[in-house]
Amino acid sequence: MAMRLKTKEEIEILQEGGKRLGKILSILGTKVVPGVTNFFLEDEALRLIEEEGDKPAFLGYRPEGARRDFPASLCLSINDEIVHGIPNETKKIINEGDIVSLDLGLIHRGLITDAAITVPAGKIDEEAQRLIETTKRALYAGIEAAKPGRNIGDIGFAISKVVDGSGFSLAEDLVGHGVGHKVHEDPFVPNFGTPGQGEKLVPGLVIALEPMVNTGTSRIKVLSDGYTIKTRDGSRSAHFEHSIAITEEGHIVLTQE
Repeated sequence: MAMRLKTKEEIEILQEGGKRLGKILSILGTKVVPGVTNFFLEDEALRLIEEEGDKPAFLGYRPEGARRDFPASLCLSINDEIVHGIPNETKKIINEGDIVSLDLGLIHRGLITDAAITVPAGKIDEEAQRLIETTKRALYAGIEAAKPGRNIGDIGFAISKVVDGSGFSLAEDLVGHGVGHKVHEDPFVPNFGTPGQGEKLVPGLVIALEPMVNTGTSRIKVLSDGYTIKTRDGSRSAHFEHSIAITEEGHIVLTQE
C-alpha cells in the first residue's frame, strides 16, 4: 500500500489523541511497582482510555500474518520480552529490579497514535538503567533526524549510531511504521539505515519511531502465543516509541504528554 499522508486537520486530531496517550502512559508508568500484576496494568490502561471516551487501538487488532486478534489493550513486556507481551492471559507479578515496557495505541476521533515507554520496578541495576537511557536517547536521535526533505534512512542511521557506541544491540527485524488510519501503515521505519536512502520525509507523513535495544545479541524469538517477542539469548530489552508528524517546518511529536 502507498503512504497515506495526513491533512492539517487530521494531524490536529492526532495531536489531541497523542497528548492523551502520553498522559496515560505516564500514569501507567507510576503504577509499575514491585508486587503489581500485569492484569492490573491492563485493566488500568483500558480504564484510562475509556474514561476519556477513546478506544484502545490494539484490542482486537490482527496484524498481517497473525493467526488471532490481539487480546488486550496494552502490550506489556518484562525484562527479556522485547515487545507485544500479552498482559491478560497468564498472570505475572512484577518484581523488584524488573524493567517493564508499556506499549499502547489509542483511537481518538477515529485516528490512531502509538507510543511506548520502559520503566523500572523499584531499584534496578546499573546495566538496566544504562539500557533504558540508551534506548530513550536513540529514539530522540531518530526524532531529531526526522525533517522534511530527508529520508527514512536518516532516521535509522541516527538511531543506530547511538546504539552502536553503547555495547548494546538493536533487536533484529523489528521496525517502526506509519500510523494514523491503521495501527500499521506504510512506510516501515527501520532502526538502522543509510542517510539519503529510503522514502522521502514529506509534510503530512505520520510515523511511529520505536528503537528496541537488547543488552545481549540482536537475535529474537516469537513465543507460542503468537505475539510475545523475546531476546533469543535471554538478555534484557528496552523499548521507547513516539508517533510524530512531518510538517513544513520540521516535525511534531504527537504523543508527548
